[in-house]
Amino acid sequence: MMSATALNTPPSSRPIVVTHGGAGADARDRDGCAAAANAGMQSLRDGSGALQAAVAAVRVLEDDPRFNAGTGSVLRMDGVTVEMDAAVMDSQGRLGAVAGLRRVRHPVQVAAAVADTPHWLLCGEGALRFARHIGAGDHDPVTPQALRKHQSMLEKLRRGERLVHGEDNASFAQHWNYPTPLAVAPGQACDTVGAVVRDAGGHYAVAGSTGGCAPALLGRVGDTPIIGAGFYAGPAGAVAVTGIGEHIVRHLLAHTVHGWMADGMPLDDALRRALTLFDPAIDIGLIAVNASDSGACSNRDMPWAAAEGAQ
Repeated sequence: MMSATALNTPPSSRPIVVTHGGAGADARDRDGCAAAANAGMQSLRDGSGALQAAVAAVRVLEDDPRFNAGTGSVLRMDGVTVEMDAAVMDSQGRLGAVAGLRRVRHPVQVAAAVADTPHWLLCGEGALRFARHIGAGDHDPVTPQALRKHQSMLEKLRRGERLVHGEDNASFAQHWNYPTPLAVAPGQACDTVGAVVRDAGGHYAVAGSTGGCAPALLGRVGDTPIIGAGFYAGPAGAVAVTGIGEHIVRHLLAHTVHGWMADGMPLDDALRRALTLFDPAIDIGLIAVNASDSGACSNRDMPWAAAEGAQ
């Protein structure tokens, strides 16, 4: 199923916030995306810039356990570990990301703080130490819902269901790096949440966050914190991508779509063209904004919403 929706707005930079809850997520959870978009718009009304508004929107999604980010993150194969990634970027040069971050409520807030350091990406223990340094308290993201999802995944694996497109089960098991061996087929869809923003000054920003995927090798990082792959913001607009990161990174999809828009391709056409780069069996979704339009496109159900401000 391919779906695309563009919201046409005049080139006078009416503020807009667009959010998504992940390709393959339940479309009935659109209310959560709407709440996030409204939070981002309120941030703009309060005087914040595009990047701060994108962070405000994603924070709401990280607090909603229906989405795979923050407090909705999935458990890794050991049934204990949660590793989260997040990133932010704007068209004015700010860039920050974290990967493999544990025990933090809002990874996107940590990514935004990284943008104020000499670096653009922190990972693992260093990211966690930095999070504590900026005042992010200890937070266990494991919820009853995550435990139920983990149990459901194990049951599917025991039945031999294949849940990751294109994976060779034998080679996956060969490189397994958990204490207990993998005896069944790996796989589960990799969801992300994201927001793209255009503020009243015509500046763009993007923010994304993910709880990873499971099963996955310990330390696995997808597209979400990789600049140009899962996110990109530049002079032509902002793009956020969701889906299977191992495929997304090979196309540097967010940067590719931004480039098409920079060359004059209409936003809706750019989003639709992006889907054609992938096997239909691979979950892919995108949201984007540029000077005149905003929209979303996915080959799966994907909850998303937009909030527009006054001119």
